[in-house]
Amino acid sequence: MKLWRNIYLLISSLLSLSCSVSPPQGVQAVENFSLDRYLGTWYEIARLDNRFERGLEHITATYVRNPDGSVKVINQGFSATQQQWRRSIGKAKFIDSPNRAALKVSFFWPFYGGYHVIALDPEYRYALVAGPSRNYLWLLSRTTKLENEETTSLLKIARELNFPVDKLIWVNQG
Repeated sequence: MKLWRNIYLLISSLLSLSCSVSPPQGVQAVENFSLDRYLGTWYEIARLDNRFERGLEHITATYVRNPDGSVKVINQGFSATQQQWRRSIGKAKFIDSPNRAALKVSFFWPFYGGYHVIALDPEYRYALVAGPSRNYLWLLSRTTKLENEETTSLLKIARELNFPVDKLIWVNQG
């Protein structure tokens, strides 16, 4: 009986983790979003530390539309300590409307995490992306560098939304 209870608790915990796709409280995804304009390669300028990117530099995220309407996500970064490239391929789906930049992403089915574009340049040159909690934040750009004005603007938004911007890791894109 105790074994079944433990199995039930484990399965319940895993399923609850797979459902953490909502944005943090008070954080809204961009409306009037165009996936076609967002597709392609983005350079990671800065991020909050997370275990799946720890120690990586030259990080990119590439988004490609799949035939079924979902999005293929290809994350890649270079590990200087291991002297090798690391790559993860996942799949993203819109949570609600494709006009709202709120997606759920899975790199290991059936587990999904939230991916929310919370600020986006009108020309789709740079973006601020949040995960399901304030422990996940990325500054992305179509180029390997952001201008000071653009960086300041994104940091201001993140700060106003109570993200710990003082803990951002600035990615070597050299």
